[in-house]
Order: sequence, then C-alpha cells, then structure tokens
Amino acid sequence: MNTVYVECTMPDDARRERLHEGQIFVFGPRPGTEALIAHARAMIEEAFAPLDPIAAQFEMPVERFVEICAPLKPAFIHHPHTKDLLRQVVSEVGADLKDTYLDVPRLRMVTSDGYLTAGVGYAHPPHRDTWYSAPMCQLNWWLPIYEMESGNSVAFFPRYWTRGVKNGSEEFNYYEWNATGRAQASTQVYADTRKQPAPQDPVDTDGEIRFVVPPGGMVIFSGSQLHATVSNTTGKTRYSIDFRTVNRSDLEAGRAAPVVDSFPQGTSLRDFTRGTDRRQLPEELIAKYDDDHPEGGVLVYAPRTG
Repeated sequence: MNTVYVECTMPDDARRERLHEGQIFVFGPRPGTEALIAHARAMIEEAFAPLDPIAAQFEMPVERFVEICAPLKPAFIHHPHTKDLLRQVVSEVGADLKDTYLDVPRLRMVTSDGYLTAGVGYAHPPHRDTWYSAPMCQLNWWLPIYEMESGNSVAFFPRYWTRGVKNGSEEFNYYEWNATGRAQASTQVYADTRKQPAPQDPVDTDGEIRFVVPPGGMVIFSGSQLHATVSNTTGKTRYSIDFRTVNRSDLEAGRAAPVVDSFPQGTSLRDFTRGTDRRQLPEELIAKYDDDHPEGGVLVYAPRTG
C-alpha cells in the first residue's frame, strides 16, 4: 500500500522508516523553502534579464538558453547562501543536522514543447536514483520555484516499488560518470548521447501520480521510487530544486529501501556532507557501500563555478 502524508509532523526516525517503505511526504511552503526559492529566483531572473525566465525559451535560440543555464546551475549549487538555506529547510521538518548528510542541490529547468530535453535541460525518463549509484537509504527532496501544474510536474509510478524494471544500471559506473558524463552536460543540446541508466522495457503508466504544490512546497520520497520528468506541454519552463539526504544511523544499521533492480557500480556517498559542519562520512562507512574504483574514475565531481 502506498500512502501520501501531507504536512505530517511525525518524528524524523518514523518518517524515514515510512519513506524506506515507499511512502511519500508532502509539505507546504515554510520559511526555509520560501527563502530558498527567493534566492533561486533572484539568480535565475538576473541571468535571463530582461526576459521572463518562464517564457524566455520562446525569445532565443536553444543554444543561447544553454549558454545561460550552463553557468547558472553550478553558480546556484555552490553559492554559500544556497548551502545555508538547505540546512534550514532540512531542520524545519525535524531532521537532526548532526545525523543528516546532504548532497548539493540541483537547479533544474524543464522547458516546454521539446525545446531542450538534453544536457542542462535533460528530461529524465522513468528511473530510480539508485540506478545512478545512490545508496538505498537515500531520500530525495523536490520543490518548485515558480507556479507549476500537472503538465510540467514529476510523475511517480508507485506500483513499481516492489516490481523490477529491466534497465541498464549494471553498466553504470558512478566514478566514470563523474569523470566524463557530468562534465559533458553543456555540450548536449539537440540529443543527449551520454550513457545513462534507463528502462529497457516499456513502463506501465497506469496508476501514475503527479504532485502539484505551490512554490516552496516540497515532496520528499525515497531514491528508490520510480519517477520521471513529465513531458512539458504547458508553454512554460518549469524551474525546480532537488537535493538528497542520507542519515548516518540508517547507513550504520543498514536501514533502507529494498533492492529491486539496482545494480550500478560505485557510490555517491562521498558527495554527502554533515548538516552541522559539512564533514564527509567516514571512509570506513563509505567502504561498506563501495565496490569499484576504475582507473581514471573520479570519486567526487568538482565542476567549475567561474
């Protein structure tokens, strides 16, 4: 059974247990998320000025859109204020920052009518984050920056929580991805040729769920949830923020979602830093979840910000 909890105030330990069971939590705007989207809006609107970023795609060639977004994304991700606000967002819903480790946030732009579906505007097909070497206890946090609607949301496929999907995750290596795939995003304009895990059989979309939340509203779900970018036909570019967390006690105790169809190599755990002091997880704990160090691979991706 899949349950959606709305504005639920249960303790974080209980919430994580339910998230690892496939439940989903939805929250309305709160001070931290409102401050985060205001910060994101300021950076987005400055980058696209004098155009409205929601409609800018109709005023420029796609190459120019990519030129704007390519530096904007890392500038937002690595801005010191972004990191401070992320900690506030997590703390406001009851997570203990001493035990919660966060990765960097992603700034997403999902354009309309197939304008840009590759690279910096990659439209994700149905996937689990765990196909990309995410730990099975990873939690995903997603929030829109501007008003959104069903036609530019995220689709979830809860019937696949315990149902496997044939995919290419066994051929995915996280350290190779850090070395090559991530750095190539800005070069992928007309088609995305990077090797990424994807379903190899059709996904049954019957029972698909989409959430429409106000700007600053938030959806939290397991990284094992099968989800996808909705094909945007709204005539408006959708901007959103997502980030991920892991709880150290979950990692130590092995509490996590079940492994259904995720068999990648490597681990993204080195991307996570503690909410209190931004220290990485101990290497001996990471080693329990690691399985490969390919020659030429990069353990932690460090993009240029200037």
